[in-house]
Amino acid sequence: MGRIVIVGSYNRDTVLSVPHFPAPGETLAATGMARFHGGKGSNQAVAAARGGAAVAIVAAIGADAAGEAALALWAEEGIDASAVTRLDGVPTGEALILVDAAGENQIVIIAGANAALPGTAAERAVAGAALVVAQLETPIAATEAAFRAARAQSVVTLLNAAPAAPMPDALLALTDILVVNETEAARLLSRSEAPAAMAAALAPRHARGVVLTAGAAGAYWAGRDGSSHHAASLPVAVVDSTGAGDAFIGAFAAALAAGLGEAASLRRGVVAGALACRRGGAVPSLPRLAEIEAALQ
Repeated sequence: MGRIVIVGSYNRDTVLSVPHFPAPGETLAATGMARFHGGKGSNQAVAAARGGAAVAIVAAIGADAAGEAALALWAEEGIDASAVTRLDGVPTGEALILVDAAGENQIVIIAGANAALPGTAAERAVAGAALVVAQLETPIAATEAAFRAARAQSVVTLLNAAPAAPMPDALLALTDILVVNETEAARLLSRSEAPAAMAAALAPRHARGVVLTAGAAGAYWAGRDGSSHHAASLPVAVVDSTGAGDAFIGAFAAALAAGLGEAASLRRGVVAGALACRRGGAVPSLPRLAEIEAALQ
């Protein structure tokens, strides 16, 4: 199995359970509170490691208790953190997550150290990797540098274009596989269509293709070569959807790095994302390989 390098964020998540999302000006009493590890980069690194991949993370954290907790998490999950930058005087990223009675969430993030990830942090880490993965919670310059180094070494790049934000053409040109949800795809296309149609419309822009995740409708692959696949979702009782997208990315990336094709990798990602909805919190919900394989059967 090839090694995965994930360039991304770490946040300490504070999750508040609420009966419903507050309206503007409304003060709402939470029914519960919990703290978890979070951040799309870290979550995806854990998900990929639990999916059986060898994983290295490139991130920035503060010289504080939350940063120490991040290092302890990565050590526990067997993730190589040698390319992590620790910054004095800058706090580790934080996220406040509201989860309603239906398991839906709203998230507010303060970037902290994530916004200061150096552009050169990943350049050496990508050597010998099978896949480099990034999101949009860290500086675009750092992702571009990582993808440029990967492209120079013929390493496949995967960009999860979340949270939705403007992206320079230079970054998209360096992206082999783009992963978006329906909202993000519509933003890139300046129009909304059926998921399969949007994936097909975006596919020619990238060296390998596009994955479009569509929640309960599963996920779609559209290749630049004209290939297409759909993986149906796994029906589950939703407790908390936080981390479901990261579970998908991690499992999908791990399957690709293991040499599985797009169709099989898509199916693993969809199953992992569904399984992640059954438990609260991001990291506690991320399934392990044995759980994914059992669900596939």
